Amino acid sequence: MDALSDSAAPLYEKVKDFVLQNIGNGKWCFNSRLPSENDLVTTLGVSRMTVNRALRELTSEGHLRRIQGVGTFIAPPKPQSTLIEISNIIAEIEARGSKHRAEVVTLERIQEPAPELLLAFEFETSKPVDHSVVIHFENNEPVQLEERFVNSALVSGYVDQNFTAIATYDYLQNATPLTEVEHLISALPADVENAKLLQIQPGDSCLVLRRKTWSGSDTATVNTLTYVGSRYTLGSRYLHGQKQA
Repeated sequence: MDALSDSAAPLYEKVKDFVLQNIGNGKWCFNSRLPSENDLVTTLGVSRMTVNRALRELTSEGHLRRIQGVGTFIAPPKPQSTLIEISNIIAEIEARGSKHRAEVVTLERIQEPAPELLLAFEFETSKPVDHSVVIHFENNEPVQLEERFVNSALVSGYVDQNFTAIATYDYLQNATPLTEVEHLISALPADVENAKLLQIQPGDSCLVLRRKTWSGSDTATVNTLTYVGSRYTLGSRYLHGQKQA
């Protein structure tokens, strides 16, 4: 039990503290797979029952995600607030008097999603998801690369649509009611693949908006919207003290 402290706390609490410490110091990264229960039993010198209780409690507290038949993963952090509302880029472009068009790069169903994707959807077992990649142009200049993963159990017919004629945003809004939205925004350099699609140089600055939506208790979509930093600005206006929808 060398890895645990000598405090008088119950052993399962010490296991929880051990896991949280490794998450907090960055040794175990978000979305990475946790060591197996057997490995933790060997490392910490405690019983399997003790480890199992600690992991169950950490899962219920939102620190871990357990996917049946796949493993236990470090859950990503939840944002404390959001300043960006859901918006339709087509409406934004047309409101500026510009011309919009879209190119569909990928439209497919993934029958066996990767563990990271199952974790993002908070699935307890493996389930298929639909996947799309669309480039949005303003006056023939690419401004946004939109990648969406969609819960096919909530949204029917997604892969059968023509998303050059209709917006993924409009289709999803009509397909299922959204009750909760999460946004995370980062400034990141473009990788080689995204740079090619957005017609910029690798390493050029991009604004990356990661959006996750729920319909009731079910995750509906997991999206990554990449904007060319020199061509687009993200922002919002709202009344101070008014809760965002």
